[in-house]
Amino acid sequence: MSKLKTLAEYSDDSIIKVECPITDEEIKSRAINYPLLSPVKFAKLYKDLVFRPVKITLNDIDYLIQVNYCDNPSCQWFGEVQERFIKAPNKPYKYKLGGTETSKYIHCNTPIINVRDGIVINKHSVCYSNWGLAEEIKRLKIINTVKDIEPIYQFHYDNCLNNISTPYTIPKNFYHKGRSTSKSDKWQCKKCKKNTNTLPSREISTNYHQQRNEVLPLFFKMLIRKVPVKRTCEILEINPTTYYGKLEWFYKRCLEFLERHETKPLKTKTFDRMWINTDNMVYYLNNIRKKGKGGDDYEDVEEQIFKTHITISGDTHSQYIFRADINYNFNVNIEDIEEDTLKYKEDHLCEYQSKNGAYRFPYCPQPPTLYDNETYQEYEASLHVFERRKKYIEGVHLNSTYTTMAHYWLLKQSLKVIKWRFVTDEDNSIITSLYRIFANEIKYNEAHHFLCKVERNRRRKDAYRDYCASRKDLTLWKQRNGYENLTLSHLASLMLTEQLSTHSFYNYTESNNKQYPVWAKNPIHHPLPHVDEGVRMVDCTTNLTNYDNNHISNLLMNVDSRCTNAFIQQIRRSLSILERPLSTARGTEKSYIYANINPKYAQFAVTTLRTYYNFCQEIKTLNGEHETPAQRLGIANKIYNVYDILYFK
Repeated sequence: MSKLKTLAEYSDDSIIKVECPITDEEIKSRAINYPLLSPVKFAKLYKDLVFRPVKITLNDIDYLIQVNYCDNPSCQWFGEVQERFIKAPNKPYKYKLGGTETSKYIHCNTPIINVRDGIVINKHSVCYSNWGLAEEIKRLKIINTVKDIEPIYQFHYDNCLNNISTPYTIPKNFYHKGRSTSKSDKWQCKKCKKNTNTLPSREISTNYHQQRNEVLPLFFKMLIRKVPVKRTCEILEINPTTYYGKLEWFYKRCLEFLERHETKPLKTKTFDRMWINTDNMVYYLNNIRKKGKGGDDYEDVEEQIFKTHITISGDTHSQYIFRADINYNFNVNIEDIEEDTLKYKEDHLCEYQSKNGAYRFPYCPQPPTLYDNETYQEYEASLHVFERRKKYIEGVHLNSTYTTMAHYWLLKQSLKVIKWRFVTDEDNSIITSLYRIFANEIKYNEAHHFLCKVERNRRRKDAYRDYCASRKDLTLWKQRNGYENLTLSHLASLMLTEQLSTHSFYNYTESNNKQYPVWAKNPIHHPLPHVDEGVRMVDCTTNLTNYDNNHISNLLMNVDSRCTNAFIQQIRRSLSILERPLSTARGTEKSYIYANINPKYAQFAVTTLRTYYNFCQEIKTLNGEHETPAQRLGIANKIYNVYDILYFK
């Protein structure tokens, strides 16, 4: 029988382990060199960290994390590891480091001798911390994992003759004394008469140690129906502590449900093609000080409203949402960063060398050393900002690129896909993450990236007028070419095929008497935009020159961002703590009165909604049937309900 489960702990290395890339000798070396070198020389001494991979172990498989390479798909060094050309004059490296003290990039070198077919585009690719990315992968894996509760029982008193037996190994040595009110089994040793209660299995008790269980179904429905926290507490007659305790319990139940109905089916299912749509949602976090750290005596405060990102990816066709990750680490506090700073001397390192380079506060300011160009006044000012953060809610914001890269890496491990197709907007953090995580697939034409661009600031009336104009143009083209009895999508594909004969997504650069395509940033109009889009521009940043125009037009017909847009709208309309800001009584300002305070509970709420959206919420298909995204993806055979999630067996 299944055991009761609990949320995995961030320090648990049994689920995923990150191996420290810094040896003990290097840590000692840093401690010696720290007071003797300026920050620039100190960082330069350890510059090899930019290309040093970090090993992580997941499901007993070792992976090497290294994402610092060229991220331009048109360059011949795209996705290539650092290499030295021994046979070339002066023995140059494939990449060289450049940039400022705070922001480093890798620059593609052009070898004097012709090493391989292709062109070198001298693009600057930003350096990221491989260690920081590995830690972010660990964070996202841990917060979405539950593990069995493994209590240690003492079934006997000391010196009992049966002290090595348990009810599970030698049942005849024990009396079964029935079950407690919480449905836990009670056992008594026949020799020493010690009574012991054991945890019930999940089949016997789904709500062990949960009070007010009668409110759970209604609470779940109120959570996903945009009922504010205070109103929910008033209706259910519970206090806020109980509210957030129940929310965490919902989150755990959803992870258990997903483990059974999402993770396991996806392990055995292979997709020939998968169209992944990714987008970033921005919500505003109410930055609240801890209890006892506020009041009139504390005038020096941080920014009250923080932008917080949620990275969302889903299947374009089924509208199944695979992941929704908040760019905030609520398992790390300022004290942890301070401890790492003292151990690894990260205040004198660049972002790409740092364990905590992904965070808003990557290090704790330290007093200036003898060769430091920082003044003591500057140090005190930065330390004051760092110390002020301790007064606020636990956790630190992250650079969204790290979360997106970790998001894609875990998505890649969880899905078996032969051909990947990605649809995004022009968000650089998403695009560079995609290029770095799926570099090999892009190089071998197993993955392609498409841009879907829509003017979101257009008025609905203008968008509708453009939508009608697109339909009219399609009808006129149909009449002009004499097509009859064809669907609109088929007509649009034929129209795109014709336009592609005179349209190119690429410019061509000549090298060694060969032509090489380079993305030209030349999008094309999609002939069938949605009614609320008006005009949709589509583009492809990867190399499609091996495909004919008919194949390309069929690909472009699938470029759509409806999947993530629909789920983001669900978040706004269903979760009170993540809704858009409200207008104040003055009408000239915005109010964030219902905005989330602790991002941990935002993660809980979004995961709960994602579970309900994928398995319980019906979508009307083109043939008029009603199915959930999970059914359309092929991992479910029925429509689930709230009770299946809360009390499944």
